[in-house]
Amino acid sequence: MIGYTTLGVSDLERARAFYDAVLAPLGGRRTLTYERSQYYGGPGRGAMLGITLPFDGAPQSVGNGVMVALSADTPEQIHATHAAAMAAGAICEGPPGDRGGGFYGAYFRDLDGNKLCVFKMG
Repeated sequence: MIGYTTLGVSDLERARAFYDAVLAPLGGRRTLTYERSQYYGGPGRGAMLGITLPFDGAPQSVGNGVMVALSADTPEQIHATHAAAMAAGAICEGPPGDRGGGFYGAYFRDLDGNKLCVFKMG
């Protein structure tokens, strides 16, 4: 149902390097590249994640309560993605682990403070 989600960033080249590293363990790769934005997709996944400089020209800001959740196939992918995020300068918001009810996930904030989760159900 979701086609793509975008996150505002303050420095597109810095964000591209961050997301290139962080999404690699999930099979994520650059799909659409524009002057003000970059989109990523993965094998067998229809929805894309986009990073963009705000189009209104105002500074990037973090939405309170907004979080993007990235689907993983295995707990190992979750650990690898979280480790890649930490190595790329992310802030840990919750290390990989079982959250109950068959939900296994990890949380982090990117270089601009956007919150992301990488998870697996079941």
